[in-house]
Amino acid sequence: MARIIDPPRHQHGKLLTPLTEGERRLIDLFDAELRPDWEIYIQPHLNGLRPDIVLLHPGVGVAVFEVKDWDLGAMQYHCKSIESGRQVLMARDESGKTFSREAENPINQILLYKEELFDLYCPRLDNRAGFAVITAGLVFPCSPRSEVERVFRPFRDAHDGMRTYPHYYPLSGAEDVTLGNLDAIFPENKRQSSKVMSSDIADDLRGWLKEPFFSQEQRTPLELDARQRELATTRTDTGYRRIKGPAGAGKSVVLAARASSLAAEGKHSLVVSFNITLLNYLRDLAVRHDASRSVIRRQIDFLNFHHWCKRVCLGTGHGQEYDLLWASSADGVELQTEPVLNEGLPSLMQQLYLQDSGYGAMPKYDAILVDEGQDFRPSWWQTLRLALKPGGEMVLVADKTQNIYATAAAWTEDTMANAGFRGPWAELKISYRLPPAVVPLVSRFAEEFLTDEEIDIPQVERRDNQMEFAELFPVELRWVQVSERARGLDACFSELRRMMQRLHTDTAVPDITVLTGIELGQSLADLLTAKGVHVLHTFDKDKQISRRQKRAFFQGVARIKATTLHSFKGWEARHLVLFVGSVARAEDRALIYTALTRLRRHEAGSALTVVCCCPELFAYGQSWPEFVEL
Repeated sequence: MARIIDPPRHQHGKLLTPLTEGERRLIDLFDAELRPDWEIYIQPHLNGLRPDIVLLHPGVGVAVFEVKDWDLGAMQYHCKSIESGRQVLMARDESGKTFSREAENPINQILLYKEELFDLYCPRLDNRAGFAVITAGLVFPCSPRSEVERVFRPFRDAHDGMRTYPHYYPLSGAEDVTLGNLDAIFPENKRQSSKVMSSDIADDLRGWLKEPFFSQEQRTPLELDARQRELATTRTDTGYRRIKGPAGAGKSVVLAARASSLAAEGKHSLVVSFNITLLNYLRDLAVRHDASRSVIRRQIDFLNFHHWCKRVCLGTGHGQEYDLLWASSADGVELQTEPVLNEGLPSLMQQLYLQDSGYGAMPKYDAILVDEGQDFRPSWWQTLRLALKPGGEMVLVADKTQNIYATAAAWTEDTMANAGFRGPWAELKISYRLPPAVVPLVSRFAEEFLTDEEIDIPQVERRDNQMEFAELFPVELRWVQVSERARGLDACFSELRRMMQRLHTDTAVPDITVLTGIELGQSLADLLTAKGVHVLHTFDKDKQISRRQKRAFFQGVARIKATTLHSFKGWEARHLVLFVGSVARAEDRALIYTALTRLRRHEAGSALTVVCCCPELFAYGQSWPEFVEL
């Protein structure tokens, strides 16, 4: 039987955190010497923890290893007891200076790994005997075992369980790795079976151990069709281009690819949106195109409009004028409707750029690219034009159907002409994001509930056999109708747990995203945290803290994601739980449409669950493949 190694060997050279030589040697040893039914997981995403190697056998147990390529002879390491009786790892360098390395003490790390594996990732393990199926080992491939024992055995023996059962906490050194001494590195390797371990427990753990889909995807180049590639690699004669298309047609992909291409040419670009979290997604897309990660960091500024204004003001000595603008701003006001942002800031920025008069104090760009342009106000666009170098280019991408801030109507054709655009929109018509089975449901929602909006319905590729084409992208679509809003939290939590247990073969728990309002989202995040599940979320009543959370909202963080429907606009995911709490306003309905179009298709499958408390959507929900009424 073929051994499971995740990520597979051909991807090891592309890992975001490169493998050390010691890790490579240990992986080779495990692969060569362990029975083939042992699974090997490299740098797994354990709810924010990143152990080096985890071994899993559905009938035997689990082993987690921390690999340290330290040379214990390069510095004098020793164990020091302090007044409280606690022991601290100390080191003395060549100059004789002594300092603590307790924060890096690997004994603490392997103990944490074992306890979290038992408490969180394997909840069905027996309370008394469950610890016996988990090995937590420490390997030093560059230091002799005698030195490893001398330095770290006192720390191991300070813990009762580790001292009593040392074979579950093995310490090994360079000779063990070199000679392939598997019995020293992993004493439990010869065990044939366990009455405590089971395939169900292994399934619980695999959802955390498997490399998330987003990590796999980050190592693959962007795929562009001919039309997308044309838009990403060319410019118009005037330098101004506007692109429209339905959800999933690749507008953000084209914008990010264009920015990356320009960066590879040495040009400095500004990528800007209103949505803070979207910028992190665009940065990830850009890295997957032409330019390297370091070039992207150096040549492209990713900023939302408000933050760009603030940066320019502070960077050019006009921070006082900026602060005065916001002094009268009311707390708690939605930023999109804030007069300071809509009138005051554009006016101040235009004044500063016009006063610059060519002296060069104000920053200028070779290219400015705006995503989700329907969220922008024309005054913001006109302000950005002042930051464009002569002969530069500007790109605007938009989808008026996703008009969640009711701003799209301001973009009349006259406004467009005054904004520098000539000729028709460049169009992207085919949605490559949505599973084909979702398109009719999304289209029906748009036709029934977005009657006052300009509707741009997604289209899928036309094939000779559309049914067979749809079957290429399996999807689980589930609508849960709750009788009242108060039941939304329990329903979302239940559906999230259900999705965690029904992950697809190539996805992991961190691939799940939950979209809710702020109040329910905060309660859900608190509930998950109380149960030991770490959540990356953007919910906080303090808007300053919430904005900081949004800036840290990256796909690559190995946690379940939870955010508002607003903040996820422009993103995509293969596992989504969506809570719908209101359809009263046109903006609410546009927001629901936008959220429904965030689902990402894949040959291995995807899943979308909607929890809804709105009676107006009851009949629509009944049209879904799976409908549940609570």
